[in-house]
Amino acid sequence: MKATSAGCVTGQRDANEREQIDVVALGIVTAAILLFVGTGSEVGPRVVNSFLQRGPGPDHFLLNAFLLNIAIIIFGWSRYRQLCAELQARKAAEKQARHLAETDPLTGFLNRRSFNACVDQMIATAAHNGQAVVLAMIDLDNFKQVNDYNGHNIGDLLLRECSGRLAAGLPPRALVGRIGGDEFAAAFPFDPNRDAVITEVASTLVETIGENARIDAIIIEVTASIGLARSDFPGIDNERPDAHALLEMADIAMYHAKRHGRNRFYWFEPQMADEMRFRKELEQGIRRGIGKGEFVPYYEQQIDLQTGELTGFEMLARWDSPHFGIVSPEIFIPVAEDIGAIGTLSESVIRQALEDAKTWAPHLTLAVNISPLQLRDPWFSQKLLRLLVEASFPPQRLEIEITESCLHQNVAQARSLIASLKNQGIKVSLDDFGTGYSSLAQLRSLPFDRIKIDRSFVSSLIDNQDSAAIVHAIAMLGKGLNLPITAEGIESDGVLNYLLQYGQIKGQGYLYGRPRPAGELGEWMEELGNAARPELNAVRKAFRDAAGNSAAEAGDETGGTHEPRKRAGG
Repeated sequence: MKATSAGCVTGQRDANEREQIDVVALGIVTAAILLFVGTGSEVGPRVVNSFLQRGPGPDHFLLNAFLLNIAIIIFGWSRYRQLCAELQARKAAEKQARHLAETDPLTGFLNRRSFNACVDQMIATAAHNGQAVVLAMIDLDNFKQVNDYNGHNIGDLLLRECSGRLAAGLPPRALVGRIGGDEFAAAFPFDPNRDAVITEVASTLVETIGENARIDAIIIEVTASIGLARSDFPGIDNERPDAHALLEMADIAMYHAKRHGRNRFYWFEPQMADEMRFRKELEQGIRRGIGKGEFVPYYEQQIDLQTGELTGFEMLARWDSPHFGIVSPEIFIPVAEDIGAIGTLSESVIRQALEDAKTWAPHLTLAVNISPLQLRDPWFSQKLLRLLVEASFPPQRLEIEITESCLHQNVAQARSLIASLKNQGIKVSLDDFGTGYSSLAQLRSLPFDRIKIDRSFVSSLIDNQDSAAIVHAIAMLGKGLNLPITAEGIESDGVLNYLLQYGQIKGQGYLYGRPRPAGELGEWMEELGNAARPELNAVRKAFRDAAGNSAAEAGDETGGTHEPRKRAGG
């Protein structure tokens, strides 16, 4: 039987109340009996003698006192029964109030406060019995998306379903608590010499919770990330942990599991605490940096491969942090998404990019990629239109890039957003094509203006026949669907010469120079004259000379030879 209520907290109080009721009842009964015996011993014999005509009747005062005592006993008994009923009703109401105060109404599990108290008791008992206590923090992955897509009623039903799976997968003596919206905690004692059982329990929970749930005819994909901590190992402060410390340690391990792919479990290790502190520094730095304008646009040129003409730039976000230096989007974008700051961050960088692009030649376009979270924002197109109006930037020069992998999450919402953007005159391209889950039917049904071949295929097509085959297939698909193609990750002449066979195609990559901030971009474009170059080799050499970089040069300010996989603005 799982400890899903606050019995460990309220049991002693119930016993104390019963004891108080017994004392009151005993006092009332004892007083009534003593009074009845005292008056009855005087009145009784005289009443009998008077009835048998053997003597005078009882004294009227004693008789009245005796009758009054009988009335008091009857009244007292009635009042006692009424009092007992009132006490029982009050006891039930107080018990219900305590239950509501100490448990979660949706799942019936302990809440955070009562869970901590019960775990502390469990730790003390386990230590006395030569055992240890393991605490597991369980968080449902992407639960917010379930609420956003299907509503909170479906979300509540999913929580109940997962809570049932959780309770079924735990040992009989386990305590279970709901710690937050989609966070659960469980604790149970175990033999320190047989800790393999914990791995079995954790693996079972990951597997059972990870099964698809059918809620009101809706199939919902759900997984869980689990962090584990044990009471017989030193905590963060190198002391034996209590319930609060175990929760903190398990929480750190759970977030470690999320950062390493989710749908898995990890034991707490001391270095994880250092990672968490660094993570908090990043979160605080991102929030401060948005307001201080530390997030700035960098630009990567896009070239017509046949003519060598500069056709536009893709905007890539960078964090110019006074504490961390230039930070790659591969680091700060996932953190900004997790803390809900990606929308504000992206709007800030796009606003700067629109102001920069106004100074470019009119034929140059600006490409911006957006986060999957922004794709789910029903007001994103209106927010983008506001930025365009504020900057007085022509919408036909703006191209929004949507990553393929986020389309399967909500195709209907993606279709609505794409239609809204195109109605404003904005072009929409499908980014990182070949890495996601798009079907040809989806590609045909969604009104994209361009397909971008992912850099992982382009950069390796010379040495990898599979990559070359994928690039060829996508290029032919683009021709068949009459969709223009852009190839990312062009880093060598060999790759460029291979792509030239496909005719009209755009390209970008380090062969033409690394991404640059706006301040350097102005001088760069002035040197190039913003004009088409008739000779491809000449324009390629001009780009490399201007950037001060050759295709063979390794590394850049972001710490790698390849631009990280782009997400929002990066």
